[in-house]
Amino acid sequence: MSDIALKGKSPYKYLFLTLILILLDQAIKLWMYYDVLPNHYGEIDLIPDFFKLHYVENKGMAFGMELGGEYGKLILTTFRLGAMVGICWYLVHLAQRNAHSGLLWSIAAVLGGAIGNVIDSTFYGVFLNNAPIGVSTPWFHGQVIDMFYAYGLDGQYPDWIPFIGGDFNTTPIFNFADACIFCGVVSILIFQQRFFEFDHVQKSNIIEEESLNDETTGNDEVSSEILEESLEAEEKLNDEINEEVTEIVAEDQQFRLTEEPSKDISEDNSELETKNQ
Repeated sequence: MSDIALKGKSPYKYLFLTLILILLDQAIKLWMYYDVLPNHYGEIDLIPDFFKLHYVENKGMAFGMELGGEYGKLILTTFRLGAMVGICWYLVHLAQRNAHSGLLWSIAAVLGGAIGNVIDSTFYGVFLNNAPIGVSTPWFHGQVIDMFYAYGLDGQYPDWIPFIGGDFNTTPIFNFADACIFCGVVSILIFQQRFFEFDHVQKSNIIEEESLNDETTGNDEVSSEILEESLEAEEKLNDEINEEVTEIVAEDQQFRLTEEPSKDISEDNSELETKNQ
């Protein structure tokens, strides 16, 4: 494993953004429930004739969509819980893989929005008593509080506009968590080339570094083989030299042994001739 793969980003700063978004989302919802609903009849105009805060309880999905059936809400809440865990794991995994910071911030926003709505679905039926009438349990049947309403966009659009043209349309009401999810997903779609091109470059760098390490390891193995061959050749040469020296010494000793008797005979002959004279 290369150092690049091991040296990832810390996920905590991205999870901290997720926490901040969750707190903001819950603060807005509880403010709408405890203040705007009883004291302002559930509405506050922010931009006259265009945009207002409008309290509404949504028992379905984002932007007022609903999953029907007796167990629709329970299935939706269970799905949200699973998605929340999956997104959290994916964020930590990408951070450890040193993914693009923009991608991590976007996923952190999506995670914050998902958890914000999960809190509503899981607990609001009990603590705010807003579960629909007739449900088997208020747990996991809480209704999500929505409030952002661009009512100035309501109306009938021209026929040439796809999907909404020709009919009277009411703008969906959404909350801060929905906005976090929407912005996170749109950011990923818009900047996906940059986000995943960065990931591709990171993977290429990892592959190149691993290849370089493999080449270095291969060179080390080749060097070790050359060194072993050199040592073997040197040892062989030393053995040959020792054998030659041994042969030379043996020949020298043999020569001395044969030369010594000849020398003794010549000396005896010299002494005999002296006596005869």
